[in-house]
Amino acid sequence: MKMLRHYFISDDLDDLEHFEEELEENGVATPQIHVLSLDDTAVENHHHLHDVASLMKRDLIHSIEYGAVIGAVVAVLVLVVAYYAGWTTSPAGWIPFIFLAIISLGFFTWEGGLWGIQTRNVHFQQFEEQLQAGRHVFFVDLEPGQEETLKRLVTDHPRAEIAGTGTASPHWLVVWQVRLKRLFGETLP
Repeated sequence: MKMLRHYFISDDLDDLEHFEEELEENGVATPQIHVLSLDDTAVENHHHLHDVASLMKRDLIHSIEYGAVIGAVVAVLVLVVAYYAGWTTSPAGWIPFIFLAIISLGFFTWEGGLWGIQTRNVHFQQFEEQLQAGRHVFFVDLEPGQEETLKRLVTDHPRAEIAGTGTASPHWLVVWQVRLKRLFGETLP
């Protein structure tokens, strides 16, 4: 099931907390709702707000994917050059070139991760100016059946300005977050 992320910008954390409570009362699970802010302490003081995890604030996953693609290209290039240069016919054969290809793949993937941990998530870069101004980004990942709930509730929160839509977390990830929370919170207290 394809989910859609809805972004809102506000400077009122109390209103966003009420907004989140109302969404949850109407069937939107907590892992579907997040608040991105540069003032983490203020968000933590609003106990019902679900803060964005630190790794989500960084572009780690996206950059690792790019690094892995570059590493895969380099690995294939190493193997192709070794084959066409005739180096694989030596007594060592393919073994050193396979190891070099694996090392290249790992190195570029690792470098992508190092790059990603230094940069803001690409999905949040569009809000950089708003965040620097002290505002907060509230976003909700919704299934198609939950869109009407959001439309109905957003009218009660005029301070939450609609800021667009984007790619949401995968549905399976949200389902597993809900199940894990239920397992550790209710089943195994």
